[in-house]
Amino acid sequence: MSSTTDKIKGATNEAMGKAKQGIGEATGSDRMKGEGAVQEVKGKGQQAMGDAKDAAKDAMDRAAAATKRATE
Repeated sequence: MSSTTDKIKGATNEAMGKAKQGIGEATGSDRMKGEGAVQEVKGKGQQAMGDAKDAAKDAMDRAAAATKRATE
């Protein structure tokens, strides 16, 4: 999965989780609040994975550029 896909799925899960928590709060459903909390955390994890992939790609690009400069 690409970093962008991870970030999009993460944002979606985070938003849906918050919505579920709000519905659970409004209806008094502890189950819905719990599901929402789990989904929100899952979304934050997916976004963090996307950020980590971006950071790894940036580091690899910098290393490749440094290697290229060193061999020129």
